[in-house]
Amino acid sequence: MDNSPLFTDDTIVFGLLMLALGFVFITESIKTGFWAKFYKIVPGLFMAYMVPAVLTTTGLISPEWTTVSETGVVTEHSSNLYYVSSRYLLPAALVLMTLSIDLKAVFNLGWKALVMFFTGTLGIVIGGPIAILLIATVSPDTVGGIGPDAVWRGLSTLAGSWIGGGANQTAMLEIYGYNQAKYGGMVFVDIVVANIWMAIILIGIGKRNRINKWLKADTSSIEELKEKMSNFSKKVKRNPSVTDIMIICAIAFGTVSVAHLSANFLAPFFESIVAGIESPTTRNIFTFLGSKFFWMISVATIIAILLSNTKAKNYEGAGASKFGSVFIYILVASIGMKMDLTMIFDNLGLIAIGVVWMTIHAILLVLVAKLIKAPYFFLAVGSQANVGGAASAPIVASAFHPSLATVGVLLAVFGYAVGTIAAIGCTILMELAAVS
Repeated sequence: MDNSPLFTDDTIVFGLLMLALGFVFITESIKTGFWAKFYKIVPGLFMAYMVPAVLTTTGLISPEWTTVSETGVVTEHSSNLYYVSSRYLLPAALVLMTLSIDLKAVFNLGWKALVMFFTGTLGIVIGGPIAILLIATVSPDTVGGIGPDAVWRGLSTLAGSWIGGGANQTAMLEIYGYNQAKYGGMVFVDIVVANIWMAIILIGIGKRNRINKWLKADTSSIEELKEKMSNFSKKVKRNPSVTDIMIICAIAFGTVSVAHLSANFLAPFFESIVAGIESPTTRNIFTFLGSKFFWMISVATIIAILLSNTKAKNYEGAGASKFGSVFIYILVASIGMKMDLTMIFDNLGLIAIGVVWMTIHAILLVLVAKLIKAPYFFLAVGSQANVGGAASAPIVASAFHPSLATVGVLLAVFGYAVGTIAAIGCTILMELAAVS
């Protein structure tokens, strides 16, 4: 079936995404009338995500599509914009946002950040089996299947993705041997449910003061870090010259090149070591070490932290983090482009499992945040470090303040490390729930 969007050229699509972002920023800057009231309810970052989703839903653009020639040859196509954004602009943004970071102050944010991260992990682990039990009471066939077609095997890949990331997801597919012909359906659920949850998180950012008041949260450590970064930025602020801007680009993309170069060596090296581990379970726990994306993000962040202890941090005064924010918004738009809102109705059974699963994750996060009086920042970033990983956790963190992007990355790295073993625990429980 030919399902080509109206615009397939990435050059044109990128222009449309930039026009969408321009529309968001122009309307958000209007301080009176409808738009002023609108953005008091809906944050600009959410709109930067949703407008491209609307463009995809209406068929103007698409992340993937199929064409059929006159002779009946079927060809799969895809946009490269998300790949470019996540592999080039994301690490560049992390470098520029981390350049002025005070790592000691980040660690002073305290234990609540880790508690909320592991609460998010626990929410995914117990959410899967509970979702199966609940949906089974309404539609047993939805959670059924035998052998490689068993739904719980497919859901194991969601557990891997929502705790760790793509490498962990692939590891779960290998461990439990889900029917790969049906795997696309699970990827589809992953995209829909994770993106809906991210949209809710972004809306919550606009209401964070009210949420923090309800949670009775102590936000002093976060505010101190933000104030410290703001004061430093004001202290070194200057009108950037062309030289400043070129050096900022050199720092950002020079680091990206080193990160990619390192990843090209480190990923195969560790992949070969992991492949030599005899125990299949142990081997798959460390599969993430063979991921180039993991090493790229890790190396870029490490270099940025090292640079934050040099004079390079003074380029924050020339707008380093602002350039990083621009890159993050482009990434957000490219993520939004992957969301076709009509997909929600294509596989309601599996979507229902995913929604119930994510709801349990959310409820547990809210309960623990209320109990320990954790700020919404820790709830949002702790959740996205699990569900979204290194691609979206920094986006959510930087929405609070550019200097906080590093917190998202550090927690996302935890997600990669615990992703497979926690997902195995979740899958064991899901198997028990499915056969009960």
